[in-house]
Amino acid sequence: MSASAPVPVPEVEAAPEAPASHASHEPYVPASASPRELTVRAVALGALLGIVFAASSVYLALKVGLTVSASIPIAVMSITIFRFFGRATILENNIVQTTGSAGESIAAGVAFTLPSLLLMGYDLVAGRVLLLSVLGGLLGVLMMIPLRHGLIVEEHGKLKYPEGTACADVLIVGETGGTNAKTVFAGFGLGFLYKLVGDPLKLFNMNPAHRFSGWKGASVAGELTPEMLGVGYIIGPKTASTTMAGGVLAYLVLIPLIAFFGDKIDSPIFPATTLIRDMSPNDIRSRYVLYIGAGAVATGGFISLGRALPTIVKAFRSGLKSFRAGKAAEKQAPRTEKDLPFSVVVYGLIALLLAIWLAPTLGISLPTAILIMLFGFVFVTVSSRICGEIGSSSNPISGMTVATLLITCLLFLAMGWVGVDHRAMALSTAAIVCIAASNGGATSQDLKTGYLVGATPRRQQIGLLVGVVTSALVIGYTLLFLNASYTTRAAEAYDVPIPMESITAQVETGPDGKEYRVAYQPDSGAAIPQGKYLVEASGRVAFVIDPGIGGRVPHEPKRLAEASAVPAGAASKGAMLGPDRRSYTVFEVAEGGALAAGRYLGEDGKLVYELREVKKLDAPKASLFALIIDGILTRKLPWSLVLIGVMLALVMELCGVASLPFAVGVYLPISTSVPIFVGGLVRWLVDRRRGQAGGDEEFSPGTLLSSGYIAGGAIAGLVAALVAGLGMEHRFDLSTVFTTFTTSNLSGVVAFGVIAGALYWAAIRGKSAVGKAEG
Repeated sequence: MSASAPVPVPEVEAAPEAPASHASHEPYVPASASPRELTVRAVALGALLGIVFAASSVYLALKVGLTVSASIPIAVMSITIFRFFGRATILENNIVQTTGSAGESIAAGVAFTLPSLLLMGYDLVAGRVLLLSVLGGLLGVLMMIPLRHGLIVEEHGKLKYPEGTACADVLIVGETGGTNAKTVFAGFGLGFLYKLVGDPLKLFNMNPAHRFSGWKGASVAGELTPEMLGVGYIIGPKTASTTMAGGVLAYLVLIPLIAFFGDKIDSPIFPATTLIRDMSPNDIRSRYVLYIGAGAVATGGFISLGRALPTIVKAFRSGLKSFRAGKAAEKQAPRTEKDLPFSVVVYGLIALLLAIWLAPTLGISLPTAILIMLFGFVFVTVSSRICGEIGSSSNPISGMTVATLLITCLLFLAMGWVGVDHRAMALSTAAIVCIAASNGGATSQDLKTGYLVGATPRRQQIGLLVGVVTSALVIGYTLLFLNASYTTRAAEAYDVPIPMESITAQVETGPDGKEYRVAYQPDSGAAIPQGKYLVEASGRVAFVIDPGIGGRVPHEPKRLAEASAVPAGAASKGAMLGPDRRSYTVFEVAEGGALAAGRYLGEDGKLVYELREVKKLDAPKASLFALIIDGILTRKLPWSLVLIGVMLALVMELCGVASLPFAVGVYLPISTSVPIFVGGLVRWLVDRRRGQAGGDEEFSPGTLLSSGYIAGGAIAGLVAALVAGLGMEHRFDLSTVFTTFTTSNLSGVVAFGVIAGALYWAAIRGKSAVGKAEG
C-alpha cells in the first residue's frame, strides 16, 4: 500500500470563494487501490463498540447534558483489538469507527429530548423510543449523502471538521507508525493521564470558576479538558475567538446586566419564579440568557443555511444528474467518490416519511411528518456545517431542537392544536429532528475522515446505516432502565380528586401493598401538578410516581430494621406522609449519637423510617424542551428574550462577524468556550513563531498532538462516566488528601497550563510530516 502525503490546507481567512484545494487533495489510500474495507468483522466490531458507547453516552447526557465523541476512541480501540486478532487495513479500522460512531450521536439526540415526556407526565414506552431512534438516525444518514460532495469535497480547506481530521490522523499513524505515531500517542497518553488525574481522582480542580465580588452577576469558568484544547488548536484562532466572544457577551455583559437591574426588584420576572437577586449567574443563564442564545443559534443556523444553499443546490443537481445517468455514469466515478445511489436516498426518504406518518405508536399527522422532513433537511445541513467549523463537541444540537420546537409549537398554536396529545406530537417532531441533526453532524465527521484516508463513501454509508439500527436497539432500553432504576413513589395528599378523564384502566401496586389506578395529570393549572399518580377509585391521590429522570422528590423513606427511640435533642421539622400513607413527624438527628445523622420519620417517641437521599438524573436539556412546549402551547414563552437573540445574530452579521460560532458561544456555558479559546491562542502563537506552515498542515506536529489530546481525553471521559455510573466516585476521589491545593482554581489553571505549554513546545520544535511517508 503506498502512502501519499496530503497537501497543506490554506487558512480559512485566506481561502477563496471556490477553494481549489480539493482538486489536488490526495488521500492516504489512493482511489486506484482497493484494500479490504467493508468486512463482516469490521462491521460487527463497530456495531459492538457502538452499543457500548451508546449506553455510556445516554448516562452522560442525562447526568450533565453532554456526550463524549466516540469516533476517535473507537478508532484507537479498533487498531488495538485488530492487532491481537490479525492486523486490519486502515480502511477496515475506518469502517469500525464509522459504524460505531452512530451510537453516540443517536444517544445524544434521544437523551436530550425524550425524557421531556416524563416531565410532561407521560410514560416512556420502549416502542416509541426505539422507533424515534431508528427514524431519526436513518434520516440523518440519508440526508447527509447528497451533501457529502458539497460540504466535504468542495469545502475542503474551508471546513476543518476537527474531530474527523483528528480521527484520520489517528488511523494513519496507527498504520504508518514512526514519528507521527509517537506524537499522537504521546498526546493520547498525556491527555488520558491529565483527565484521569483530574476526574475521577480529582487531584486538581478541572472545572475552576470565579465570581467577581464587586461585579454582580459576572463570572468566568473553564472546563479545562484536553479534548477541548485540541479542538481549539485544530479549528484555529479565528473561530475559537469568535466563539469565546459569544461567551464573554453572555457571562460578562448580559448576565451582569440582568443581575444589576434585577437587584432591587421585589417580585420574580417571567419566566423565572424566584427573585433575580437570589439567583446565581448560572441560574440567570438558565432562566434568561439560554432563550437569547437559542434565538441567536436558530438565526445563525438559518443564515448559514442560506449561505450554503448554492453548494446544497449544486450537490442535489449532481445527485439528480447521476440518478438520471444511471449505473453507467456511476461506474466511471473513482472509488473514493462513489456514494450510495441517489435513488436509495430518494426512495429511502419517502419510506421514512410514510413510516413517521403511519406509525401508530407516534400518532404523527401527515403535515407534521412533512414538517419533520423539512426541518431534518435544514438542521442536518446546519449541523454538518457547524461540525466543520467548530467541531462536534461544540455542536449546539439542543439549540437546533429549540428552534424546531419553537416553529412547530407556533404552527400547532395557530391551528389550535394545544391538547395533551399535541404536546407529545411536538416533542416527537423535535426528537426525530434532534436525532437526525446529531447523527448528520457525526456522519459528516466520519465522511471527512474517510475523505482524508481514502475510504469508499458508499461503504461508510452502509456501515452507518447498520450502526444506527444496532445502537438504537440498546439506547431505548438503556434509557428505560435508568429511569426505572431511580423512579420513586412518594405518598401525596390533595384536597381535590384527579378528574376521572385522567384516570386510566392501568392498575399498579403501591408501596403500601394496595392496588391503585394509574392517572396522568396534564398541565392544566389545576390544584394537582402535572405528573403521573396512583389514585383510589374515587380519584383521591395516594402516591406520585416520581421519575428517575428529571424527578423532583429528593428523599425516600426506608423502614428501619427496628423502631428506635427519638434521640434527645432531635429537632422536629414538620410532618410528612409515610409509605403507608400515615402522617409522621419529621425529626432531624445531629451527629454524635448512636444513629447516623440525617432526617427520620417518627411517631409516639419512636423513629420508624429513615429519609434517604434519592439519586436522580437531571436531564437539563429535556427540562428546557418541556418548558418550551408548555410555554408556547399555554402562551407563556418569553418571546422577548428569543427575539433579542435573533437581533443579536443579525447585528453580528451586519458587523461582518460570522453569527453562528458567535451564537454558539452565547448559548454554551463559557466553561466550554474557554479551553477552546486557549487552544486557538496556542495555534496563533505557533503560527507567529513558525509562520503559517506551523499549524495549518493536516500532519503538523501540533495537529497530531492535538489529535492525541482529543482521543486520550475522550477515552478518559468514558472511564470517569463508568466510575460515576457504578456509584464509586468516593472510592477514587483523592481530593481529601491534599484538600487546600486540589480544590483551588490555581491547581486546575496550572495543570491545564502544563498541557497547553506541551502543545506549544511540540508544535514549534517538531518537524512536519508533510512530504514524508513514514513506515
